[in-house]
Amino acid sequence: MDQIANPAPGFQSNPGKVITVEPYRGTVVVRAGDTVIASSTRAKLLSEPPYRQAFYVPFEDIDFTQLGKTTLSTHCPYKGDASYWSVLPAGETGKDAMWGYEQPFDEMAEIRDHGAFYPDRVTIEAAPA
Repeated sequence: MDQIANPAPGFQSNPGKVITVEPYRGTVVVRAGDTVIASSTRAKLLSEPPYRQAFYVPFEDIDFTQLGKTTLSTHCPYKGDASYWSVLPAGETGKDAMWGYEQPFDEMAEIRDHGAFYPDRVTIEAAPA
């Protein structure tokens, strides 16, 4: 059996924790007002009870010209260190509105280079296929 190179300490101390990541079958569009920030048919839906489900959009499907990376960083014992970006067209409401894991723990490798957005700071539209 292969050894995990960068294991999540959260799963080691709490092996019963369940986080699922599944492909979303449909289109996810993220807007700030009339400006499209992201549009993807390749988003993933992450479920981590008791938290609200989150869409993770591939970086390739995000318009980074509409974002500004911030200095905020948070740590999740299951996913790793999150970086944050502000959604510039949203003004103050868009501050730190997107987060992503550029170097997640091995167990969460499928969300590497994907961004998730706070639904109270931008509009997230999910249309099933």
